[in-house]
Amino acid sequence: MPESAKQLSSLSIFFPCYNDAGTVGSLVLLAFRAAGWLTDDYEVIVVDDGSTDNSRAILEELAGHYPRLRLVCHDTNRGYGGALRSGFAAAQKEFIFYTDGDGQYDVLELPRLAERMREGVDVVNGYKVNRADPWFRRLVGFGYNLVSRRAFGLKVRDVDCDYRLLRRSVLDQVKLESDTGVICVEMMKKIADAGLRVEEVPVHHFPRLYGQSQFFTVPHVARSVIALARFWRQTRKHAL
Repeated sequence: MPESAKQLSSLSIFFPCYNDAGTVGSLVLLAFRAAGWLTDDYEVIVVDDGSTDNSRAILEELAGHYPRLRLVCHDTNRGYGGALRSGFAAAQKEFIFYTDGDGQYDVLELPRLAERMREGVDVVNGYKVNRADPWFRRLVGFGYNLVSRRAFGLKVRDVDCDYRLLRRSVLDQVKLESDTGVICVEMMKKIADAGLRVEEVPVHHFPRLYGQSQFFTVPHVARSVIALARFWRQTRKHAL
């Protein structure tokens, strides 16, 4: 992109990483490229959530070559929500973008979100087009998204699309607490309750080429359903 296209005053990009050794290195390099298109003031952060492969060794080597790369390392796995909360806490710039470390989203589509981050917009939320997962994952994902939207009255197309750009000021109004994948529902529910303005942008979704998803296992899905039910009860209690 040309120099004149730079649109953001400053930008933090972060990825949660759990056993993503095959993808996280290339994502970091692509993040530097995308950030440089949008601003001169940026940082890239990776939250290693207790990886047991060589993700951390790869990241430490990269950090030795790229001063703008910062690492947040968890000694033990804290869950997806715990990794996101660490990333948000570490981010220091005016705008914050995050996506997953498994390479199923293209970081180079970030400028499409930045174009929609106009005055008065607080969050730009991606939504998946042509989800590139096996049919049973698409089915589970569809059901989870449908239930979440209806149970919490959410209007966004894709509650669980982890491709988001938001103003840092959003975090002053939205306090996240979840350690599980339910953090995405929690985030969008609290953003809606705060009256913040959300724009939506379609983003591409690609097959997972390395590792295994931590979400699509029976125990994890069961824990997520229980956590979602608890969060629903909590929101209902506060509404009374």
